[in-house]
Amino acid sequence: MTREREPFISLVLYHAFKWSVVSPMLHAYFQGRIYGVENVPQTGEVVVVSNHASYFDPPIVSNCVCRPVAYMAKEELFEVPVLAQAIKLYGAYPVSRGSADRQTIRSALEYLNNGWAVGVFLQGTRTPDGRITDPKRGAALLAAKAKAPLLPVSLWGSEKILQTGWPIPRAVPLTIRIGKLIHAPISTDKEELQAVTHQCATAINELHDLGR
Repeated sequence: MTREREPFISLVLYHAFKWSVVSPMLHAYFQGRIYGVENVPQTGEVVVVSNHASYFDPPIVSNCVCRPVAYMAKEELFEVPVLAQAIKLYGAYPVSRGSADRQTIRSALEYLNNGWAVGVFLQGTRTPDGRITDPKRGAALLAAKAKAPLLPVSLWGSEKILQTGWPIPRAVPLTIRIGKLIHAPISTDKEELQAVTHQCATAINELHDLGR
């Protein structure tokens, strides 16, 4: 039986951490601007797709869409004390390098079936300027299997948070833009997945190009 949304305890932990730590830092320290929150469905499964330029992106995205987002995160991130606690509260689960794609998809589908939003970085790795140049089909495949819509999100400026030689996160301005929902692929056919993936990448890059 599919749940309508995340477990109650996860919502409590999410809001406690959001309003005590993430939101104050985003607005006061990073001068965060958020656009498009009205595009986010607050119940039911949804695949949140975004660009990726910083280790801080998962909690920022989850904060801005106003609901917990479960992320397929590299297990190395769970070795960073403060960050590990933050992403766990937001629903992140570790994925080992070289682990089977089937297991990753299975874990994400379980979260979706339990009413979570699941986050996927469309390029699969961080990019130096925040733009997507080589999108992967994993998010579209997940959406097709779950029959869940995709929500494009752009993070602008997060690539500057951590810089070589700076011991603490830099107080750089951030802008987060949330686009309109994109329908799930109608099948898992390669061409269909590629078309929807391209649609997601285009939407995110167009939002990113709007800048601050």
